[in-house]
Amino acid sequence: MNKKIVFLTGTRADFGKLKSLILKVSKSCDLDYSIFVTGMHMLYKYGLTVDEIHKTGFNNIFTFMNQIYGEPMEMVLANTISGLSRYVHESPPDMILVHGDRVEALAGAIVGALRNILVGHVEGGEISGTVDEIIRHSVTKLSHIHFVANEEAKHRLCQLGENPKSIYIIGSPDIDIMVSDELPDIEDTKKYYDINFTDYAVVIYHPVTTELQHQRKYADELVTALIDSKRNYIVVYPNNDAGSDQIFEAYTRLEKYSNIKIFPSIRFEFFLTLLKNSKFVIGNSSAGIREAPVFAVPTVNIGTRQHDRFFHKSIINAEPTKDEILKAIEQSMALSNLSPCHYFGNGKSVDNFMAAISNHRLWKTPKQKQFYDLPNIDNPI
Repeated sequence: MNKKIVFLTGTRADFGKLKSLILKVSKSCDLDYSIFVTGMHMLYKYGLTVDEIHKTGFNNIFTFMNQIYGEPMEMVLANTISGLSRYVHESPPDMILVHGDRVEALAGAIVGALRNILVGHVEGGEISGTVDEIIRHSVTKLSHIHFVANEEAKHRLCQLGENPKSIYIIGSPDIDIMVSDELPDIEDTKKYYDINFTDYAVVIYHPVTTELQHQRKYADELVTALIDSKRNYIVVYPNNDAGSDQIFEAYTRLEKYSNIKIFPSIRFEFFLTLLKNSKFVIGNSSAGIREAPVFAVPTVNIGTRQHDRFFHKSIINAEPTKDEILKAIEQSMALSNLSPCHYFGNGKSVDNFMAAISNHRLWKTPKQKQFYDLPNIDNPI
């Protein structure tokens, strides 16, 4: 009997990561799949990106609205647990596959762990910053199988007490798409989104959930820097974490400028094309840390949200003040001779993933987890 995997997606970002994996599984004669779509995908304010999932041609899509706009994260978590639990009760899978560090991923891991369903976690072992990092490591402890990007991530999971036999290094799945020949043409992309800039930068700035008391000030400083720089910008909405309203309020100042275009969301492949052809990316999104270096595109990383995450010579860190941001923009424009960085993968993630789940040993991973002690550590007892 075919093994069934439920892919859980709550944001445009995690669907971009999972899409290539879902596509490969959908073509397998030995696997069945379904997609549990929830979170930001279901909100009109963020572009109702569930429509983009339907346009991919995938079948077996189940949609669940787990929140109303502005609902607190703990309620979103509870709602998602409730909806997913009922879904897997009606259609039991062999594995729930989640990605990253969002509350929807945490909900998926909780449901799987408590319902005795294998949980697979993509891109555990990363440093995220803010509450996201707490969630990511919590998902790790609730998951049975780990599909990580590199040896560094595997090492962190081992520090968390995960059995090395349950960890599979596959790389970041989105890099498969980034280094392929399947990205849309830049002129077609700009025409689709009515972008008439020749040169531009991409802006993605998310709330810092642990610094909410400063969020409006930080957003205003960024907006002032964007205006004062007099460059062309493509601005993509922040995620829906607490504090996003303050960013939206600051962004109203940008609406009158013809050199700045604001989008609730951009289709993943189109976004990658825009990123690839941009002068730099600015904000505090992981796209500036993980994806931009793959394209050798400079990053202006603002504030603490990506604190202590991967560093590359293409990344310039800036304090969240207008002057520091403007200085970092100029520094980014002066960078030259950057080479593509493949620290998070080389475009073979899908093949590595399929090799892992095609191994019968993976499906026999014990659902009863035990803490795996690192070797050569003295026992204090």
